[in-house]
Amino acid sequence: MIVGIIGSGAMGAGIAQVIATAGHKVHLLDKNAQALERAQQQIRKALGKMSSKGRISEIDVMDISDRLHFTESYQDFGDCDLVVEAVVEDLQVKQNLFREVEMIVPQDCILATNTSSLSIASIASACEKPERFIGLHFFNPAPLMPLVEVIPAVQTREGLGEEMKQLVQSWGKTPVLAKDTPGFIVNRVARPYYGEALRLLEEGTADIATIDWALTQFGGFKMGPFTLMDFIGHDVNYRVTESVFASFFFDPRYKPSFTQKRLFEAGYFGQKAGRGFYDYREGAITPEPLKDEALGQTILHRILVMLINEAIDALALNVASAQDLELAMIKGVNYPKGLLAWADELGLEKVLETLDNLYHEYHEDRYRASPLLRKMVRENRRFLE
Repeated sequence: MIVGIIGSGAMGAGIAQVIATAGHKVHLLDKNAQALERAQQQIRKALGKMSSKGRISEIDVMDISDRLHFTESYQDFGDCDLVVEAVVEDLQVKQNLFREVEMIVPQDCILATNTSSLSIASIASACEKPERFIGLHFFNPAPLMPLVEVIPAVQTREGLGEEMKQLVQSWGKTPVLAKDTPGFIVNRVARPYYGEALRLLEEGTADIATIDWALTQFGGFKMGPFTLMDFIGHDVNYRVTESVFASFFFDPRYKPSFTQKRLFEAGYFGQKAGRGFYDYREGAITPEPLKDEALGQTILHRILVMLINEAIDALALNVASAQDLELAMIKGVNYPKGLLAWADELGLEKVLETLDNLYHEYHEDRYRASPLLRKMVRENRRFLE
């Protein structure tokens, strides 16, 4: 198989490395020669590090490098079996790109986008043969993160989703099948991790350090929500939140926070900017959490039930299977356990009671419980029986 990758940024270069390592010839394209050179150096450095750790041999490094071809011309895509786009999150840019690519690639070449937030159907609509179009959403950094969301569009031909799952699996990745809805699985289900933490901060329930401490100390999460938002960058995280909110016709469950918006507007994007929720500048003092166990458990429980409710609603609306929902959150964002399993462990009655109490307190639709949760409680059932 010959694969074309469009865009040589961190994501495109990472995807190219993954696919070349799996044994395929790869054309990595960028119209910017300097960007291509940076990508080449990035891949060379990554392969060198893997070799020094004994994960691959020096011969492997040479073989992988030989399978990588760096190009500035779409004409090199004439023999591709698959093309994956990994450029800026702009619908018009992506549509124009695929119009150009489709004139060059073979008739049976599969076209894929790595978009994290745009409609697969909208991008596919620019193609003359949208039935061969699909979403393949890798997570950053692609060589390290195991999850790939496979997202067929309404135009995608029957069976292509399963074919791509098998191909992705052959690359050593963990594929999950998702419906073409805003945020797919991970960026949809994970929204309350940020949104409810921000609500707790804005209400004065606790400060950022205490909320982060509660989620890592009692929930077992690798990073607290504010540390994670700073790590992702508010230029990315806030924009995704805004995109998901608009795409869901302004459903209150996905409402962005003014607190995060102000950081975004100020250019305080997080770690890469030196400032975000935390101050990363030299000499800055890291705030200490208030290590109150009762408060920490309260914070964790409120955020956790919101995450669980989102996962249950995604299941109810057939966004993904229960197995793929669990896999996506464990492999895509390193959650300590799947949210449906966590729901069973907490007790669905307790989850529903907490959500109903929040709804009665705030009278906001963001706290509405999924009808599937109510049904499971009524029928005294569990998700993973």
